[in-house]
This record gives sequence, structure tokens and C-alpha cells, in this order.
Amino acid sequence: MEYINLFYVTAAVLFIFGLKRLSHPRTARSGNLIAAIGMLIAIVATLVGYAHLDFRLIIIGFIVGGLIGAIFAVKVEMTAMPQMVAIFNGFGGGASALVGMAEFYTKAAPAALQAHPSYYDLTTIVLSVFVGTLTFTGSFVAFGKLQGFITGKPVVFAGQKTLNAILALLLVGFAVGTVLVPANMMWYFLAVIILSAILGVTLVIPIGGADMPVVISLLNAYSGIAAAAAGFVLLNNGLIISGALVGASGLILTNIMCKGMNRSLTNVIFGAVGLEQEGAAGAQKQMNIKSYSTEEAAMILDAAEKVIFVPGYGLAVAQAQHAVREVADYLEGKGKTVMYAIHPVAGRMPGHMNVLLAEANVPYNQLKDLDEVNPEFEDCDVAVVLGANDVVNPAARHDKSSPIYGMPILNVDKARTVLINKRTMNPGFAGIPNELFGYDNSIMVFGDAKQTLQQLLKDLKEL
Repeated sequence: MEYINLFYVTAAVLFIFGLKRLSHPRTARSGNLIAAIGMLIAIVATLVGYAHLDFRLIIIGFIVGGLIGAIFAVKVEMTAMPQMVAIFNGFGGGASALVGMAEFYTKAAPAALQAHPSYYDLTTIVLSVFVGTLTFTGSFVAFGKLQGFITGKPVVFAGQKTLNAILALLLVGFAVGTVLVPANMMWYFLAVIILSAILGVTLVIPIGGADMPVVISLLNAYSGIAAAAAGFVLLNNGLIISGALVGASGLILTNIMCKGMNRSLTNVIFGAVGLEQEGAAGAQKQMNIKSYSTEEAAMILDAAEKVIFVPGYGLAVAQAQHAVREVADYLEGKGKTVMYAIHPVAGRMPGHMNVLLAEANVPYNQLKDLDEVNPEFEDCDVAVVLGANDVVNPAARHDKSSPIYGMPILNVDKARTVLINKRTMNPGFAGIPNELFGYDNSIMVFGDAKQTLQQLLKDLKEL
């Protein structure tokens, strides 16, 4: 076993080094490869080090899993990456839960029970099943919200928090019963599985689309915790290490996302941002909206010296990352300064915009985070907002009644001209009107982001 642990340590070092390189788009691909090599080493060490394995089943698992992974990698669009991450979080949690269930059946089923399993065994099994099952159902609810199968708005009802509290107390009770009461162990364990599955749904359902980046990060942390718990069930150091790393990094990322929204994790889980706001439609009707054509927008851009693009989820949905790069390249060719402003929670998962723009070969040095780019808006000629909404809403700075009050935003309203591209006047994920649209220096160009940018490029070339 000593040499196996040596391989696990090697894998852990590669995991850590890979995570470090994942922190920047320039090094992310190599970081992903390094971490994948670490996982391969851990898997091979496990297979070689443990006897009595049915390699036929393992090979079948490799083939089926590899095919599914390859299909996902080829078929899933970048715009659907948040959904895929949510599904993978769910699969990770589900796998950990299945490991716990299998161990429980082996050690505690009546036909196999020679002596009462140790408290350690039962505690780790219950923890693995609880976190894994909750992650599985919660992740698929998140997937449904992202994909549109379930409404992206919070689903709330009277007594919801009380119900969750009761479910949590019952879950704790049945978990303790599973460990301490052998006579009803099987029934208690079944209750733990059912309650964990229900709690996963009831915890995620009331969370709105505005908070999906945080939810995805948190569920990723849950999947890591479930994997670590499964490692303790199996007494596998490699699984414990990798699960702990995923859990810790997911929690750190969740904390970063919460800071990016100026909200606590408790507020994200229970705050229900995304409910319809009274008077939202009326507030937008009262704004002085100025609608421009792409020809007029092209003339404004042609006269600008400094342009900052602000991508949002609307750009991702339209798959307009290549179109915006082409417009930016043309403007750069005309001697203009171009950069991209990336908000920490832009898109629908952490790093969504960075990866999307990297796919279009946008230079990494043009991608600026919030703290770096905000001072640039004060001497910016044109800020081009592409499908972003809540992350550029000035209400976050001054309207204490707004659910996004205090959230750090991109200060696009400081630019001389704000050119906003949206399909419609519908509010963003937070469900509130954006007062930026009615500002004197704001103009609207309505339409699909990709088609609008392509037409804008044609108009620029004709000037």
C-alpha cells in the first residue's frame, strides 16, 4: 500500500498545480491537462493496488463513460456549459451516494450482517449518501432552471423555510437512528435517502437565475465533499484528497462569487432574488429610451478612440463571441483602444465569459476584471453592453430598496456613450428594471447580438 499512497501524493501535487493554472485563461488548458494526468495516475494506482476487481466491468465502465464524455465535449455548445457543469456536479454526487449505498448493503444488509457495523462505517456511509443524494437532485434542479425546463424565477410558497427546517431535523433524526438503532437500520437508511433527495430539490427551487453562478459553485463544493466522504467509506486516500480539493476550491469560489454580488451565502440561499418586482414594467415605460440603428451606432464607434465591450449572457445565448472579436479587430485596425470588461458573475457560471471569449481567440491581455476596468470607463468614449443587465445596473450603487443594492457593478454609465444591445426591454435575472437604459448618455440597439454585431461590422466598413 505504501507505493499506492506515493502515487496518490503525486496525483495530489498535480491536482494542486493544475488548479493553480486554472486560475487564468492563458494557462487554463495546460492546468486542465495536468489535473487530468493526476486523476489518471490515481485511477491506475487504485486499479493496480486493489485485488478482486472484475476488470471486465471496469473496461465496460471506461468505454461507456469515455463515450459519454466525448459526446458531451463535442456536442455541447459553450452557451450550454453551465448546464453541463450542473449535470456533472449531479453525476459526481450521485456516484458518491451509490458508493455509500453499496457499502451499506454489503455491511448492513440482513443477509450479510454478522455483527453490527462500526459507528465509523455507518457515519461515513450516511454522510456520503446524504451529501451525494442532495447534490444529485439539487444539481438537476439547477440544470432544469438553466435549460428552461423549470422556471428561472424563484419558486416560493408560504411555510417553505419551515418545511425545509422540518425536513432537515427529520433527516438528522433518521441519520442518527441509522447509526445507533440496528433493529430499524434499513428503514432509517431508506428515509435518509428519500429526505436527502427531497431536500436537494427544496433548497434549490427557491433560488432565482440571478444566483445561479453561486449555486453552481456551491453544488460543485458539495460534490467534492460527497467524494471525500466516499473516500472515507472506502478508506481510499486518493478519493479523500481529490474530494477535499474539489470541496475546498468550490467553497472558495462560492465565497468569491458572493463577494462579487455583495451578498452572504445565507442571503443567496434564502433571499429569492429574481421574483417579479412590482412596477418593473411601468418603471421601464417611464424611461426615455433612445433606439438607434446599427448605421448610427457605427458612426458613433467610428468617431471613438477608446471602446470597452461588456459581454453578458445575451452574447453567450446568441453565440456572438466571434462576431464581437471581429468588430473589435476592425476597430483596433483603425487605431482605436479596445478592451473587454468582465464582471465576476457575468454569464451563468464563474468564468463563463472568459472561456467564451478565449474560444474566439480574444487576446487575454484585453480581458479586464471589474477592479481593473472600472477606472477605465471615466475616459471611455463608448461602452458597448452586449446582453448584460444586472451587472451594469446603477441602482446597485444607490437604491437601497433594490435586491441588488451593494453589488459591485461595471461602471459603464461613466462612459461618454453607452451603446446597449438587447433583444427586448425585459429585465435580467434579478427581475428588476435597469435604470441605465433611460440615461441621457445611453442608446439602445435592439436585436440578436450576433446579427447586430455582424451588421454593425458591415456598416463600419462602409463608412
